[in-house]
Amino acid sequence: MSTNGVPVPPERARAAQEISHVLTPGRRVVLTTHVNADGDGVGSEIGLWYLLKARGVDATIANPTGIPERFAFLVPDGADASDRAVREIERADVIVVLDIGDLGRLGDLGHAVRQRAAPTVCIDHHVSPGSLPAGPRLIAPEATATAELVFDLASAVGWPLNPESARALYVGILTDTGGFRFSNTSARALRVAAALLERGVDPEGIYESVYASAPEGRVRLTAEVLQTLVVEPEVGLAWVTVPPDALDRHDATADDLDGIVEFPRSIAGVRLALLFRQIANGRIKVSFRSMGAVDVADLAHQFGGGGHKKAAGASFEGSMADVEAKVLAASRVYLSEHGERRKARR
Repeated sequence: MSTNGVPVPPERARAAQEISHVLTPGRRVVLTTHVNADGDGVGSEIGLWYLLKARGVDATIANPTGIPERFAFLVPDGADASDRAVREIERADVIVVLDIGDLGRLGDLGHAVRQRAAPTVCIDHHVSPGSLPAGPRLIAPEATATAELVFDLASAVGWPLNPESARALYVGILTDTGGFRFSNTSARALRVAAALLERGVDPEGIYESVYASAPEGRVRLTAEVLQTLVVEPEVGLAWVTVPPDALDRHDATADDLDGIVEFPRSIAGVRLALLFRQIANGRIKVSFRSMGAVDVADLAHQFGGGGHKKAAGASFEGSMADVEAKVLAASRVYLSEHGERRKARR
């Protein structure tokens, strides 16, 4: 079943119908995603915001942290109420959580969502045990991006995609596939992207906004972080560490770190790449990226984290030195027990 040219799997179509029954005019709907939202989280919620507004639904975006500047071009006037997110959650008739399935990833909003206990829709493509309040679910770990699932929702229930919604969903798919380079770039994702292009998406304009409009501080931050690079070619491990004051010195944000971990992953022979950084609450965040058969979601689960086979994350209490020692030791063991060595180019 589809109205947008790409068939929707039956289980997704059934879930979409259940979700459409609660996203109706007359209800106040709040859309949210994880802290430090990425292109898929932002693109999915903005794409859905346009779909709901076209149906006369009172929809508002309320995130635990602000929408990153490089995605600001997607945000329609009056849509983003993240500066009063708790208040919006408290007034919501329906809450839609996109790109995550756990309250813990909602930061300070997690408590408000639990207390409100409104029907909570979840649209997500991650493997997660889930801890959200009850509500309809559209969860498909095999999907390339949550934006693909929002596209399926629209297709299955006959909601037309306008150019603005298509643009936002395209950003979600583009960024979660690394510009259609990562292993999660499926044939279906390319068909969905093609359907979005047919609705007037300008791929060059989006590339410029997302990837070619970096502030100088982002480039200088990247250069400094890469100075910390350590490589252990004998096990196929590489990592970088963000100096504790680097973001402030370069007038940068956490979003400016996006993509840096891809540099150590790109080194010949590396099967597992890590990025360590301190986050606002004093915890240490670790980003995991892999090549070949290494499943970093499995590794991250050892530490209470999660994600995908090739991209995952976890956060830790403790000092940077202690966390690095713990994670690096586990990573060496994991690499010794899993998969073939990635061959280095000579």
